[in-house]
Amino acid sequence: MTEYHSKGKTTLTPDVILTIARMAALEVEGVSGLAAVRGGVNRLFGRGHDGVRIEIEDNNVLVDIHLVLNKDVNIREVSRNVQLQVTRAIIEMTALEVGHVNIHIEDIRYPANEG
Repeated sequence: MTEYHSKGKTTLTPDVILTIARMAALEVEGVSGLAAVRGGVNRLFGRGHDGVRIEIEDNNVLVDIHLVLNKDVNIREVSRNVQLQVTRAIIEMTALEVGHVNIHIEDIRYPANEG
């Protein structure tokens, strides 16, 4: 079988990395959803939407994730799991380095019909 080698290159848009981070975070048990990122300053730095902000500096991805968690979860454990899952997903899918994954807990979701 003949192997072919292309002299082309692959590029990723920041939206691809946002999607990877968002989907990885939502897969972690205890995460109810992503919260809207607040504040005008966030628009000046990096890119983001749906609770995830990223900056890319010299092939180094910096991530901020704004989460809504389920009730009765260990916040520290869920946060650490999100950091690990997002880091792993970005590295495995893009081969970029991850500088940090900052977690911001914005809310805890309690079902409305509990009483």
